Amino acid sequence: MNKPQILVVEDDAAIGNLIATTLETQNYQFHRANTGAGAVMDALSYRPDVMLLDLGLPDMDGVDIIKKVRAWSNLPIIVVSARSEDSDKVAALDAGADDYLTKPFSVDELLARLRVALRRVRYDSRKTSGECSVYENGGLRVDYAAGCAYRDGEEIHLTPIEYKLLCLLAKNTGKVLTHNYILNEIWGSPASSDTPSLRVFMATLRKKLEPDTARPQYIQTHIGVGYRMLRQKQADDLETEKSGGSSF
Repeated sequence: MNKPQILVVEDDAAIGNLIATTLETQNYQFHRANTGAGAVMDALSYRPDVMLLDLGLPDMDGVDIIKKVRAWSNLPIIVVSARSEDSDKVAALDAGADDYLTKPFSVDELLARLRVALRRVRYDSRKTSGECSVYENGGLRVDYAAGCAYRDGEEIHLTPIEYKLLCLLAKNTGKVLTHNYILNEIWGSPASSDTPSLRVFMATLRKKLEPDTARPQYIQTHIGVGYRMLRQKQADDLETEKSGGSSF
């Protein structure tokens, strides 16, 4: 099996070196770029499995890089940035980033997010047109053709809006979807005034979906940003973020 290829886009040499060392210990292959122009060129020529992207580059804003890459590729992009405002996270995710990690962060957290992205790559590569009619994730099953959802073999009775939300999250498993993106996809209007209604629908969906809403297995909330459907082993990986570890 080929080793995963990671493109590291970081202009801070010290942080870049630490990320490189971390990847080496896990036997990942990687390539480094320290400018936006270099990142776009390397994404084309190097064909990485995942991009780790700093937003504060000397020649180009990271959000613009995301938009350029998204014009031709679904390459998973994990933003790694010191920008911690919700507005920065939303801007990057709305531009097409898959995940957002704020500096400083632990090595364990970085590796967990990377495993999540790589698992999504493998899952997407295995999908065929025939398999796309049914979604399975742990005990959750969505039959798109029948318009039904099941948990542990029992049908979940969902309202039309709840079902649309579930399908949207399922088809983007592992990716953080912003409030604006969800509102636009479901209601056709990304008005911020509709966000409270979205929260109500997500709460009712979670009650029907989660065995224990205090410990969600499927729907992860990113406060002030949006929601993500977790693939089941992904939920275990993200638990390791809370255990600490070295950070940079």
